[in-house]
Amino acid sequence: MYTKEQILSALSNVEEPDLKKDLVTLNMIEDVEISGNEVRFSVILTTPACPLKAMIENACINAIHHFVDKNAVVKINMTSRVTTAAKDPSFPNIKNIVLVASGKGGVGKSTVAVNLAISLSKQGAKVGLIDADIYGPSIPMMFKLEGAKPAAEKNGDKVSLLPIEKYGIKLLSIGFFVDPNQAIPWRGPMVTTALKQLFNDANWGELDYLIVDTPPGTGDVHITLGQQFPITGAVIVTTPQNIAVADARKGMAMFRMDGIKIPVLGVIENMSYFSPAEMPDHQYFIFGKDGGKKLAEQFEVPFLGEIPLVQSVGESSDSGAPISLQENHPTAIAMVNIASKVAQQVALINAGLHKNNLI
Repeated sequence: MYTKEQILSALSNVEEPDLKKDLVTLNMIEDVEISGNEVRFSVILTTPACPLKAMIENACINAIHHFVDKNAVVKINMTSRVTTAAKDPSFPNIKNIVLVASGKGGVGKSTVAVNLAISLSKQGAKVGLIDADIYGPSIPMMFKLEGAKPAAEKNGDKVSLLPIEKYGIKLLSIGFFVDPNQAIPWRGPMVTTALKQLFNDANWGELDYLIVDTPPGTGDVHITLGQQFPITGAVIVTTPQNIAVADARKGMAMFRMDGIKIPVLGVIENMSYFSPAEMPDHQYFIFGKDGGKKLAEQFEVPFLGEIPLVQSVGESSDSGAPISLQENHPTAIAMVNIASKVAQQVALINAGLHKNNLI
């Protein structure tokens, strides 16, 4: 019969690759049970979207076999508890707020935001999505919710909006409150007030990640978000072409400005290449090549991945069924990998180990 101390001693040799400490020191091992030669325990990861889950599980099994008994039957419950560094009492149940931004319109930022949210949810996270693109809200159309109106609930003197739920995501958009056929000619103070209401006047419940689709450019919305909300980090979306990269560079520089200071989690390159359906192994770099990678290298932030230019991605967004809902679509697979890397960077920030890119 083995002892719990033997099991924990063996697992103290397994290092969490990102946090650079062993699982026992990090309190990631729970519920150790021993019955004969069978060993059961739980590994508590920092996110359900952990890209290193299989590696950590195999390392735990090997440690038990090497340090305890090569014939032990090891059964591991790989679970998660999403971390947070937020200390704002206004949002006690929202662990992480992640902005999706771009310096330029037309790079697929909203498409990335929607599919990032769905990909995180598919991996077991509790996810919300705010459409903060005040002047051009697209989330209602991308979820086929045109004309939808959020319900409200009254608790004492306070009235709260109830986000609309679809595909496992809690949603709010300024598009739910305005005529979709009318322009929104709002000045700065009106934009700021509307944005605050999407955050403060809604009952979001418990969320691991609140994804925020921001407008293109560098304006009132970004300043308000940076100064008034506990933002965990921002993801930058660009296409490979030079003009998009140049504008994305300005967006990244904005997040480093005094009074904003939001960590950049990394760069996503959209429309990286085109592969015809009849020739899936052929790649045509019609907008240039490696612009996103070079941008990430210049600012010393992670390159989170490439998303190919595929006709079905646009069609799925127009139909209200985002591409990440399809299990085996190449773009859906790419988005799952990107979501895992975003979650990984968030966990590093919360552990105080993220590379400082604010200077």
